[in-house]
Amino acid sequence: MIDYVPGLAKVPAAESSISFINGEEGILEYRGIRIEELAEHSNFEEVTYLLLDGELPNETELEELTHKISNARSLSPSMKSLIAHFPTDAHPMAALQTCVSAMGMEMERSGVQDESVRRHHAIEIIGKMPTMVAACHRARTGKKIVDPDPSLTRSADFLRMINDEIPDELSTKVMDVSLVLHADHTMNASTFAARVTASTESEPAAAIAAAVGSLSGPLHGGANERVLFMLDEVGSIEAVSEWFDGKMERKEKIMGLGHRVYKTKDPRATILQGLKTALFEKHGASPLYEIAVELERIAKERIGHRGIYPNVDFYSGIVYNKLGIPTDLFTPIFAISRVSGWMAHWLEQMKDNRLFRPTQVYTGRREVPYVPMKDRDKTVATS
Repeated sequence: MIDYVPGLAKVPAAESSISFINGEEGILEYRGIRIEELAEHSNFEEVTYLLLDGELPNETELEELTHKISNARSLSPSMKSLIAHFPTDAHPMAALQTCVSAMGMEMERSGVQDESVRRHHAIEIIGKMPTMVAACHRARTGKKIVDPDPSLTRSADFLRMINDEIPDELSTKVMDVSLVLHADHTMNASTFAARVTASTESEPAAAIAAAVGSLSGPLHGGANERVLFMLDEVGSIEAVSEWFDGKMERKEKIMGLGHRVYKTKDPRATILQGLKTALFEKHGASPLYEIAVELERIAKERIGHRGIYPNVDFYSGIVYNKLGIPTDLFTPIFAISRVSGWMAHWLEQMKDNRLFRPTQVYTGRREVPYVPMKDRDKTVATS
């Protein structure tokens, strides 16, 4: 007999040196460096180099990678035309997955055996992701697509392409830290989907399209959207306690609380919560944040002993909302960040690839004889 583990919980699916989590102590590291240090001292481009290459870059290496990613942001006329014809009511994640698949048709199909070619593909995909998200948003709102400016950082240029204006320094910093926090998170659902697809030696865009599709679900990347809807539903600080008790009585899930890995507060949630002070001072406080803080307090008091604490989705949506980003773009922003981790895992998978082929625990019938049509029961149910 083969033991069946629902959701493959705690079943190792690969060996990896990219990121590390200690859920009991609330530790997240990229290539051995604590996420708190990277959030404070690094930027997204440097973190991307770290994830792809395994070490922090020197000044020349960082400048070279930043230049390549910046120059890869531009979209082809055919891609812009495709985006312009998307349904205006399509969810941005569906639009993004379509864009990634279409990008695969434009990329050189030279196979995945050459390491230099693989790195080139990784940079192309990483570079174009924010441009595609911004272009889809502009097109669906009837606005002209804003072309990228390679002189700006990834974070500043993304906000500029969304709003058609260069963001202030604080907004850029908050956006950049958010991207750093979401860049990788070990063998989560979307990363696993990317590695499974990559193991077939498909083109890289196919692996990333699979990852985007996985990320779109409400139990993964889509949770940050639903947190904001949930906080709106609560309505006020005074209503939190009664609302929480009702959820518990009905055994309903509270979005943004709890994590499959962390048994303490997600360190990324703590960092995001810390970003709010300067952001709120400059752009005004958020009643949703006050509701979230009260909800966290009550949850810690009543179910904290069960290891249920806020995860990164609990506060990320509030931060994005204060930056003026539409709610349904929260998960695409997750993808703009996580694509660096996905590509790092794709590169790692390709170094010593083995096709994923898990088994199953069969629960169906066996040795069932075939019954000819004339001998089958012809009883028809009557209404």
